[in-house]
Amino acid sequence: MNLTWSLAWRNLWRHGRRTWLTVGAMVFSNILLVFLISLQLGSYEMMINNSLAMFTGHLQVQQEGYQQEQKMRQSVPAALELADHLRGELNVETVAVRAGGFALASSEQRSIGIQILGVQPQREMLVSTIPGLVSRGRYLSAMDAEEIVIGATLARNLRIDLGDELTFLGTAADGSMAVGIVTVVGILDTGVNDLDRSISQVPLGYFQRSFGLGDQAHTIVVTVPAIEEVDSAVAYVRGLLPAANGLVVLDWDTLQPGLRQAIKADMSSAWFMYAVLIFLVALSVLNTQLMSVMERTREFGVMIALGTRPGQLARLVLGETLMMSLLGLGLGLLLGGVLVVYLANVGFTFPGMAEMGERFGLPDRMYPEVSLLSMFWGPSVVFVGALLAALYPAARLFKLNPLTAMKAI
Repeated sequence: MNLTWSLAWRNLWRHGRRTWLTVGAMVFSNILLVFLISLQLGSYEMMINNSLAMFTGHLQVQQEGYQQEQKMRQSVPAALELADHLRGELNVETVAVRAGGFALASSEQRSIGIQILGVQPQREMLVSTIPGLVSRGRYLSAMDAEEIVIGATLARNLRIDLGDELTFLGTAADGSMAVGIVTVVGILDTGVNDLDRSISQVPLGYFQRSFGLGDQAHTIVVTVPAIEEVDSAVAYVRGLLPAANGLVVLDWDTLQPGLRQAIKADMSSAWFMYAVLIFLVALSVLNTQLMSVMERTREFGVMIALGTRPGQLARLVLGETLMMSLLGLGLGLLLGGVLVVYLANVGFTFPGMAEMGERFGLPDRMYPEVSLLSMFWGPSVVFVGALLAALYPAARLFKLNPLTAMKAI
């Protein structure tokens, strides 16, 4: 066995330039795969957090059925008290209470049906990026202030501006009329036209008073430090809820099912690109080893005539490929790991990302995810693909005729 490995190592460097070109192709593909997969997984986490930070949060406590029907009576009892309890149990400050309802909003010139949300002004800033998207004016202040912030498109449709009064008319929790007059103190520009057309927020205390909710609300939004903690947080919060109130805990996947589908679609297209890259590297290895076998046809014929079994020659070729693949794997992991770890600390950006982040309140840098999956998945598949590519050149040796081989020039 030691002789086989010694011969395999010597044979690799018969044509050192060709060996290094093949190893270089594997190293380059491994570095690229480590970088792209790490960046892709990191971008998914950033995409999820950015999407959830806009409004949804990582999880929500609601009355059962509210997610589908959103009726005023489907409320969470003693919502503020429950939110304080969750804040203490989870040891996080990112817990906020919201209430929502539909109303007819009227300015001096127009009337439009809107969904109006009651939020805790100070707490909302901890769970949502919307308070930071006020393009003109300011965000909400006190819990009971008679004021409102609305989307830029909605403001244009209603033909109102900062300081104007807006009258809304809706249905309270007990079926009576909910009427209020609020002053526009802020204009939101989220960059999403559909959201700017419908978004409007008032202080939670004023909403509860206007819609007859008392101490009730409709959702308790919770944001946890990392997306990996969501499942455990959901299970823990479920154990904290009163059993008789009919409350449920919904995670981000239930609240925004389209987000995971978008990630799966992106992963499918990315894996196809990675498969093409790995296939090309395997072809390079196949070409190198096939040329190596054909160049040594006469040598192999002599060895078989002297008693060497074809299986031993096949193991020799596979050993050469294994050494070459291990070299490509080791260098690729080393260089790719250094690159990814460096970028995981300093971040990765592209032209225009900083301006976009400042415009929409998003991070201005992407950070690759350093994990066993991102580091080893791509290089491992390249390694296996290279070994599989060497099976054909090795299999040709079993059909080698010694007499014919020794006549080869």
